[in-house]
Amino acid sequence: MGYLLGVVAFVAGLVLSVMLHEAGHLLTAKRFGMKATQFFVGFGPTLWSTRRGETEYGVKAVLLGGFVRIIGYTTLEKVDEADRPRAFYRQPAGRRAVVIGSGVVINFVFAFLLLTVLAMAVGVRDPGTATTTVQEVSACVPEVLGEECGEDARPSPARRAGMRTGDRVVAFAGAPVADWAALRDRIRAARPGQAVPVVVDRDGRRLTLRVTLAEVGGEPFLGMTAQVVGAGYDRLGPLDAAGFAAQGIGRTVVEMVRALAALPAAVPELFSAERAQTPGGQVGSVVGAGQVSGEIFSAEASWRDKVGTYLALVASINIFLGALNVLPLLPLDGGHLAVVGYERLRARAARARGRPDPGPVDITRLLPITYLVVLLLVGLSVLLILADLINPLSVS
Repeated sequence: MGYLLGVVAFVAGLVLSVMLHEAGHLLTAKRFGMKATQFFVGFGPTLWSTRRGETEYGVKAVLLGGFVRIIGYTTLEKVDEADRPRAFYRQPAGRRAVVIGSGVVINFVFAFLLLTVLAMAVGVRDPGTATTTVQEVSACVPEVLGEECGEDARPSPARRAGMRTGDRVVAFAGAPVADWAALRDRIRAARPGQAVPVVVDRDGRRLTLRVTLAEVGGEPFLGMTAQVVGAGYDRLGPLDAAGFAAQGIGRTVVEMVRALAALPAAVPELFSAERAQTPGGQVGSVVGAGQVSGEIFSAEASWRDKVGTYLALVASINIFLGALNVLPLLPLDGGHLAVVGYERLRARAARARGRPDPGPVDITRLLPITYLVVLLLVGLSVLLILADLINPLSVS
């Protein structure tokens, strides 16, 4: 039930994000007197619609996007003579740029507000400090870190050595360790297959255990989870929350750019167990995001963990929508902005030479590139959806 609720919550967040993006286009177009005849969320067959004035509002069957139909959005569209003065392409460049860019602005503003509310109402999570005390002893040596034990998996080195929950490691391989960082460094410096002494404090008594480390993913593996102290949430004031939101948007954009840049190289790993090991492999589709939302709501966690993670997920959706649409490629908003910018530069150059304004760009020349971009976006979306269905990522 919790998983289903999470999926429904994700769909609601996605629909709201798309509505806000398209509302930005609609409201600014109406503000400037342009004619907008349709405002729809989704694609495909119409499930519901109603008309208010000259605009039809509605919902379509496939909730994977949305659109606003503004009369004369490109010069390819036939416009009735009565509507020509209100056609989009006949408006001043500044107004067209505002209408095109308003959807992106709305998405970033909404993400900023969500992250600000998260920091003020839910709080910013303090991960706490990992200690050398054993929180949990792993049952086995997994083939890949984070995976569950297989039927033939060997017991973990910590379990074979007799380590228990509550043991505090005070020395590893003959060297004292005061904190988790020191213990982690000593583990990494050890050689798999070689027995090393590990001194633990168990109920006030010092015991020396012999541990033979295994190897997982090319790294030494002990098989213990560290106990974390001091974890919790800190609520921020308005100014600090605004700073947190701005920094969060910046970090998210940088991470998205890195992940998308690494995606082509990670395509062969999308259907393998190593998918989550690279930034590119962690790129998912709307299906994957819905799965993540389901895991958030079904996890055994506090309400703060669930609400905070969900708000961050919806914020990331809006950041992605905004960042993707900034790209100067048709049919994205950034491509239309690039066309407007090119028209203005061309008009200024013509004016400087004493020539008349050449007018709108011939969109037909850009159609091959537009079709290629659409094909790539659809192909990538289908590939990621298949990967999320066959080899889903986990939020944990």
